[in-house]
Amino acid sequence: MKLELFTPDEMAEADRLAIASGPFDGDALMRRAGAAVAAEILARFPGAVRVLVLAGPGNNGGDGFVAAARLAEAGVPVQVHSDAPSHAGDAGRARAGWSGPVRPLAQFHPLPGDVVVDALFGAGLARAVTGPAAEAIGRANDSPATVVAVDLPSGLSGRTGRPLGPAICADLTVTFFRLKPGHLLEPGRSLCGETALADIGIPEAVLPAIGCRTFRNEPPLWLGLFPRPQREAHKYARGHAGVFSGGASSTGAARLAALAAARAGAGAVTVLSPGSAMQVNAMHLTSIMLRRAETPEEAVAFARERRLAAAVVGPGFGTGSRCAEFVAALAGLAAEGALRLVLDADALTSFEEEPQALFRILERREPGAEPPAVLTPHEGEFRRLFPDLAADGTLSKLERARAAALRSRAVVVLKGPDTVIAEPAGRAAVNANGTPHLATAGSGDVLAGIAAGLLAQGMPVFEAACAAVWLHARAGSRFGPGLIAEDLPGLLPPVLADLLAGEAGR
Repeated sequence: MKLELFTPDEMAEADRLAIASGPFDGDALMRRAGAAVAAEILARFPGAVRVLVLAGPGNNGGDGFVAAARLAEAGVPVQVHSDAPSHAGDAGRARAGWSGPVRPLAQFHPLPGDVVVDALFGAGLARAVTGPAAEAIGRANDSPATVVAVDLPSGLSGRTGRPLGPAICADLTVTFFRLKPGHLLEPGRSLCGETALADIGIPEAVLPAIGCRTFRNEPPLWLGLFPRPQREAHKYARGHAGVFSGGASSTGAARLAALAAARAGAGAVTVLSPGSAMQVNAMHLTSIMLRRAETPEEAVAFARERRLAAAVVGPGFGTGSRCAEFVAALAGLAAEGALRLVLDADALTSFEEEPQALFRILERREPGAEPPAVLTPHEGEFRRLFPDLAADGTLSKLERARAAALRSRAVVVLKGPDTVIAEPAGRAAVNANGTPHLATAGSGDVLAGIAAGLLAQGMPVFEAACAAVWLHARAGSRFGPGLIAEDLPGLLPPVLADLLAGEAGR
């Protein structure tokens, strides 16, 4: 599976390196790209009445002209619309290879049964589309025709996934060699429709020179480090996770996180509760252990005594100085390498008045040390901790998460339909299996628990966060409509079984 995500600049460098090393020059790569688009259309839409190709002035337009020629050779009625002048270079040669008429964009009027090929502008677009091209985009979007985008829907930024102005809404996007962030970051993911990745002959040998640090979050990224119980293991060998509960009226979130940690494989899970909530927690816990912890000192003492490997603070805990004190105390253990933290919800909001206080207590000074914590903010919580990053409209979600990880010295999981996971050293992943069914109260508490369960078993922090996000989304998709947070922990065993069975079958 091709996991790397290339920025438009990195993709341009891949093209350059491929052309320099051969065997294909730029003209050959363009011909292979256009042929790949044509092949997808022939395979998927054999009943198309016509194919209408919108060709722009650059290489994207050249791909469109090649696709048009291939489709015409296959007997498909094809019309090409372009306002771009003929010119030299690979795109010019591709245009010269089209023997039919070239109509102006103003004459583009798609009808039912048509397939529209959007080859106006590719992933490198840096400004809003205007004039006849913008009008053509509007007519394509308003029509009942099927739309196939070449590389990326025109008008969409390959870097941010955001429209720069009018943008194509495609049913299918055919791209080449590697996906770009814009294929996965919303609203780009939705505008792309289904994305097909075509091999056009760029060799894998170009990857080391590019040094890509951004990935699609799929199991091959982290499965090699996923915890697997050994025959001789006992419960504490599989890791002990702690989850800190709020008061008597707000205990459910902690129990959701605790059950998720257990289902994710932690050998032992303890809910640490204030005295006022002991009875209500005891009424709902069976396999999850319960311990009273009124103060940060009691929490630290228990963590040392029972060798907590991971802890969740935040779900239902309550905001304010008491929560901040618990985080600070536990972060001291994390600084020693004795504990990894998952900070969610109230644990993040408790530092909104002074985010730097949180970042200071998470600082690890040992060279090469793993981040001590995973922060799991949604967009509102992110805005409270990183107001300047949230307000910077020039940054993509990926860039915001990466900058936040560097500043906080933690792994940041910036949640949403396109969740981004980033670590301080620069690696980042964009999740691709999100589902709207997870937009339900308590879902984030379950995600925090899954992450803690994996951390408790010794999985590295970045990989544990990536795996937790993927498992959480897969569980949500498995249930579908009607999902509530209580359903999620019980869905983890079959998801894990499928994951590990797939590994055994490879």
